[in-house]
Amino acid sequence: MYPQIPNLYQVQVRTCTLSETHLTRFRTTLIHGFLPRKQLRLLLGNRSQGFRARPFRDPSKARLSNRFLQRQRIHRRPDKQHRQKGARRAHVQPHKRLLPKFQFLLSKGASNSDIVHLVDRCPRLIGSSLENNVIPTFELVRRFLQYDKKTIDCVLASRHFLDYNVAAQNVNMLLGVGVKDSNIAYLFRTRPSILLSSDLMRTVYEVKEMGFDPSKISFVMAMHAKRGISKSRWDAKVDAFKSWGWSEDMVLDTFRKHPLFMLMSRDKINEVMRFWVNRLGWDPLAIARSPKMFAYSLEKRIIPRGLVVRYLIAKGLREKSASLFTPFSVSEKLFLENYVMRFKEEMCQLLKLYQEKMSFQENREDGVAAGG
Repeated sequence: MYPQIPNLYQVQVRTCTLSETHLTRFRTTLIHGFLPRKQLRLLLGNRSQGFRARPFRDPSKARLSNRFLQRQRIHRRPDKQHRQKGARRAHVQPHKRLLPKFQFLLSKGASNSDIVHLVDRCPRLIGSSLENNVIPTFELVRRFLQYDKKTIDCVLASRHFLDYNVAAQNVNMLLGVGVKDSNIAYLFRTRPSILLSSDLMRTVYEVKEMGFDPSKISFVMAMHAKRGISKSRWDAKVDAFKSWGWSEDMVLDTFRKHPLFMLMSRDKINEVMRFWVNRLGWDPLAIARSPKMFAYSLEKRIIPRGLVVRYLIAKGLREKSASLFTPFSVSEKLFLENYVMRFKEEMCQLLKLYQEKMSFQENREDGVAAGG
């Protein structure tokens, strides 16, 4: 049914932390050729997930296992140092617990290195049920992403994969309030951890109170932003905008138009506004009409294009009433054609401005003097 995997060999662990007691009781195996030797901190590792295996009934196998682990330079530490708050314990029986899960993931297109990565990020895979958790979770995600490859990518991106019950409840709740399948797919692609939140209903109510329509993509984008920003960070960003003359209502209105703009850091907000106002001499309130400006690279796009546009306006080569934002949104090819190359007499100066690379520190130092 699933791809066949070669024989099992003893686990090859380069750097693990095991107590003497765990060392003598530890039994686990490695699928030969499946988990790359250099990558393995897997079933036990520096994160000390606390998996405890059943003791060998055959003493000779226990001695063989201990000698093998010693040859692999597994470091011993006292039990007290090895234990970790909240550590889980699981009985690892490779043929019964591990192979079926690995085989299932391989059958869905995961690579060997993908599974190494997944177990390292999500050790609960080892102790979880294939039938009750792994398969239902995979199928839940696939329902919305539709392709095995996209589903595997989503699974690999989430540390909290396998919380099937929580994810299923949240998905049903979102469908119940009117969120479309395509918008739930957006959450699985961009921020799957949101769908594993135990208090997601609170965020749904909050976003609805802000005026977002659950049937629109902006609703899940707003959820993405609100779940990604603590209240203190949100307030700090609002304060940053206020320092440039925005009102709190302006911030909320802009958030409704482009929810992800609030994911920008406070430093990025201040850097863009400082260049826009101090260097270019433009209205700080105007940028609210195109909040995606904050997503552009300051050095690679905003600074060089802003300098070119300001020069064109100063020379009377561009109407002051023309959109300030179109030059920033077009491709580099179109920008060069429409705002640099077409002005033959000014081309050398425009190219010099466009190719000018300056750190933000330089921009900060001469911003006020060069503005206007």
